[in-house]
Amino acid sequence: QVQLLESGGGLVQAGGSLTLSCAASGRSFGSYAMGWFRQAPGKEREFVAAIRWNTYTNYADSVKGRFTISRDNAKNMVYLRMDNLKLEDTSVYYCAADRWGTGSSSPLQYDYWGQGTQVTVSS
Repeated sequence: QVQLLESGGGLVQAGGSLTLSCAASGRSFGSYAMGWFRQAPGKEREFVAAIRWNTYTNYADSVKGRFTISRDNAKNMVYLRMDNLKLEDTSVYYCAADRWGTGSSSPLQYDYWGQGTQVTVSS
């Protein structure tokens, strides 16, 4: 069983930066792939970024070049650095764990989810 807790959300102006953190419990964290997803009101949950145990990363086209996912296995932490934020990045951001380590962009692949943290980008 893995428990995930996101933090770091908030209000930021367009063009600004924000870093989200995800604290994970569980002994097998290092072998899991970790992902970030987001969901805006009335929209489906969408993939943002994922990182495998070996630090291989995968990004949605909409955030490539602006967002950076990273992990610290010693601390059981995953991070999402978000730069040059846009209005359309406004959403609830979720951290997720994939015990099979695929780093897939499909939310169906992920077994554990956090509660989410709100990110609001203002003009």
